[in-house]
Amino acid sequence: MLQNFFKVAFRNLVRHVGFSFINIAGLTLGLTACLLIGLFVWDEHQYDKNIPDGSQIYRLYNTYTNNDGTDDRAVVPPMFTTTLQHDFPEIEQTAKVLMLPENKVLFEANNRKLYEVSGYYADSSFLDVFALPFKWGSAADALDDPASIVLSEEMAQRFFGNTNPVGKQILMDKTPMLVKGVFKKDLKFHLQFNYLAPMAAAGIPAERMQSWGWQQFYSYAKLKKGVDVDALEKKFQAIVLAKTKAFNPDDRGSNLAHLQPLGKIHLYSANFKFDAAQRGNITYVNALSLIAIFILLIACFNFINLATAKSLQRAKEVGVRKTIGADRKQLMLQFVGETVLLTFISVVISIILAVTVLPWLNDFTGKHISTILFVQPVTIVLFITLTLLVGIGAGFYPALVLSHFKPIKVLKGSFTGDEQPGKIPWLRHGLVITQFALTVLLIISAIIVYKQVDYLHNTDLGFNKDQILFFPMRGDDMFKNYETFKNELQQSPGIASVSIGYGFPGDAVAGDDIIVDRNGEHKSQSATQLMVDFDYIKTLGLEVVAGRDFSKNMQTDKDHAFIINETAVKQLGFGSPEKALGQKLWWKVWGAKNPDSLKEGQVIGVVKDFHYKSLYDRVETAVLQIFPDAYWKVAVKMKAANIGNTIGYIKNVWSKYSPEYPIEYKFLDDNFEQMYKAEDKLRSLLMIFTCIAIFVGCLGLFGLAAYTAERRKKEVGIRKVLGATTQGLVMLLSKDFIKLVVISLVIASPVAYYFMQRWLQDFAYRVSIGWSVFAIAAIVAISIAFITVSFQAIKAAIANPVKSLRTE
Repeated sequence: MLQNFFKVAFRNLVRHVGFSFINIAGLTLGLTACLLIGLFVWDEHQYDKNIPDGSQIYRLYNTYTNNDGTDDRAVVPPMFTTTLQHDFPEIEQTAKVLMLPENKVLFEANNRKLYEVSGYYADSSFLDVFALPFKWGSAADALDDPASIVLSEEMAQRFFGNTNPVGKQILMDKTPMLVKGVFKKDLKFHLQFNYLAPMAAAGIPAERMQSWGWQQFYSYAKLKKGVDVDALEKKFQAIVLAKTKAFNPDDRGSNLAHLQPLGKIHLYSANFKFDAAQRGNITYVNALSLIAIFILLIACFNFINLATAKSLQRAKEVGVRKTIGADRKQLMLQFVGETVLLTFISVVISIILAVTVLPWLNDFTGKHISTILFVQPVTIVLFITLTLLVGIGAGFYPALVLSHFKPIKVLKGSFTGDEQPGKIPWLRHGLVITQFALTVLLIISAIIVYKQVDYLHNTDLGFNKDQILFFPMRGDDMFKNYETFKNELQQSPGIASVSIGYGFPGDAVAGDDIIVDRNGEHKSQSATQLMVDFDYIKTLGLEVVAGRDFSKNMQTDKDHAFIINETAVKQLGFGSPEKALGQKLWWKVWGAKNPDSLKEGQVIGVVKDFHYKSLYDRVETAVLQIFPDAYWKVAVKMKAANIGNTIGYIKNVWSKYSPEYPIEYKFLDDNFEQMYKAEDKLRSLLMIFTCIAIFVGCLGLFGLAAYTAERRKKEVGIRKVLGATTQGLVMLLSKDFIKLVVISLVIASPVAYYFMQRWLQDFAYRVSIGWSVFAIAAIVAISIAFITVSFQAIKAAIANPVKSLRTE
C-alpha cells in the first residue's frame, strides 16, 4: 500500500508540474536558508566547548560606572588575580595575559622575517588553566623562563617548516627567545594567538603589578568543583570596591567585578570595551535563528495555501476514491505522503544547495564549517526528522480538507470547496497575514539596519580620514631621530602633512585621569589622553572652536599646554569653550621617576568633538598634549595625485632610518571600515534573507489568488458578460488581498519598531526610526502583493467567459 501511495504521489507531482515546481522551490529556498543559518548558529555556540574543565573557568571583567554612564570592560587590574589566588581558597588557579596595542611584532628565524600581530605575554599558569594540546614540547614550565616562548603549529611551520623547533632560537623584535613548545591552535578558542611569551619578558616593574587601577589584563580564574559562584562573586566585589576606591579616592566612578563563565565569553561580550576575544553577538545569533524560523513557517504556510488552492481540481479524484471504498484515513495518508515526498525532494535539493553555498558562507563569515557535518549520523537523523516534521506539518491541514469532501456533491458538480462558509477562508487569510507580517517585519528591519550602517560609514566623524596613511615607528634610530624622519617625509610634494603621536582615531588610545581645580581642591576626572605633536590637528583636519592650535613658536606649549574637546569643557565644568581657555590642568606624568610628578599647564584651545573611537562609544573627555615619550605612530596626510609614488617615497625614507624592519602601513579610513564589519555582514544577510522571505511569501499570495480565481471564475464570467472591464475585475479580485497586506503592516510595524529600537540602543550615535521607514515598507509590501496577485487576477479577467459558464 505504501508503495502505491508514493507511486500515485509521484504521478501527481509530474502531472501538475507548475504546481510542484512552485511548491518545491518555496520549500527548497526556505530549507536552504534554514540549513545555512542553522550551521552558522551551531558554529557560534561551539566556542570554548573543547577546553578541559571549561565549566570551572571564569573570566574576570569589570563594570565601571561614572557620570558618563556604565561600561563593561574586559580588562582588569593585575591585583584581581593576585587577590583571588592568595585570599580565596575557592580558587584552584588563576592566570592573566597582558593586553597589547594592535602592533605587529617582528620575528626572525632561518633567514625569514615576518610580522605577527596575534600574541600575548602570559602568566606561566595560563597553560595550566587552559590545557591547550601540544604537538611538540610540553606545557609544563614552558613559560617559566623569561627568554622562552611557545608557538602555534601554524607559526612554527612558517619559520621552521615541518621540523620540530623545540630548543631552537627565534628573535622577537631582536630579542632572542627559546622555543619551548608548539601548541595546536584551537579555532574555537575565544583568544586567538600564534605565540605566548612569559609575563616576565614584558619588563613590567614590580610595583606596577601591584596596581588596583591599571586595567590592562585579561584575567581568568579556575574554580574548585562545587564552589558557589554567586557567593564568591559578591565577596570579591566588596573587596574590589574598597581597594579601587582606596587606590584612587578622587575617582568619582565605581568598579564592580564579575565572573563570566568561559562558555559565555564569545556570544555575551559584544559590548565589552577593550576586548580582544573572538566575539560574536547573541542578539544577532538569536535574530538569525528567528529569521530561519520565519522563513520555514512562510514556506510551510505556502504549501498549505497552494495545496488548498488546488483542492477543487482534485475534488473529483477524492470523490471517485471515496466511492470505490477509500476511507478518510487512507486519503489523509495519501495526501500527507505526497507532502512528505515533496519535502524529501526539497530537503535533498536544499542540502545540495547548502553544500554549494557553504564555501561562500565560510568566506563571508570567516568561519571554517566543514561539509563533513552533512554526513554525520546525527545530521542524517536531523534531516530525516526535518523531512517528516515539515512534511507532516505542512501537509496535515490540506489532507484534512481534501479528505473531508463529500463524494455525492463532488460527483454531481455542486461542490464549491466551502462547506462551512467563513471558517476556511479565515484560516487561509490568517496564514497570509502571518506570512506577510513576518515578511514586513524583515523588510522594516532591513531598511533600518541599512540606514544605520550607512550612517556608520558616512556620518561626519569630526576629522578628515581620507588619504591618511599611518604606521608604527620601529628601530632605535627612528625613535631617537623622529623629528628628522618627519622632516624628511615632509619634503615630498605628494605629502601635505605628517604627525607623530599616540592616539590616532580608530587606533589605540590611552585612558588616564586629568586633574582639575574644583573650588580650590584638585579633583581627578577620567579622560582619553591623546599624545600629539604640533601637526596633529592640521593632519587630521580638526576644527578649533576656541583658542588656538599648538605652536612651535610658543616655548611653553611643549610642557605646559593642553587642548581639550567640547565634551571635556562640559565634563570638567568650564561652562563654554571660551571660558575654558586659560583654565589650569594637571596630569601625572607617565614613567616619571617621581610617581607624584605632575605636569601643570593651561588650556590653550578647544577642538570640536571628533570620533576617535567607533560610533558604538560616546565621545568622552579628550585631552591633547605634547608628550614625545609616548610617540610611536606616524600619520601621513597624502595629496590625491600620484599616491603610488608617494608611498614609494615613504618606503625609501623608512629604509634609511629602519632598514632592519619592513614597513607595515594601512589607511586610516580602512580602520573605521573594519570597525563595522559585523554590521556590514548583518546588513548583507538581512537583505539576502529578506529577499528570500519576500519571494517565498509571494508564493503564498499566489496560492490564495489562484484559489480565489478558481472559486470565483463563474462570477467573473457573469460580470464580463454583463460588461465588466478587465481593470475592474482585476481590482475586484485584488482588493481583498491588499486588505490582508495592510493588516499585516499594522501588526508588524509596532513589533519591528520595538525590536529595532532595542537594537539601536547599542549605538551611542544612531539614526531615528521615522515614519518614512514604515511608508517605504508599506509601499514595497503592497506593490509586491499587488504584482503577485494581479497575475492571477488578470488571468481570470481575460479568460473566455463561455468556458466558465458552459456547464450552467
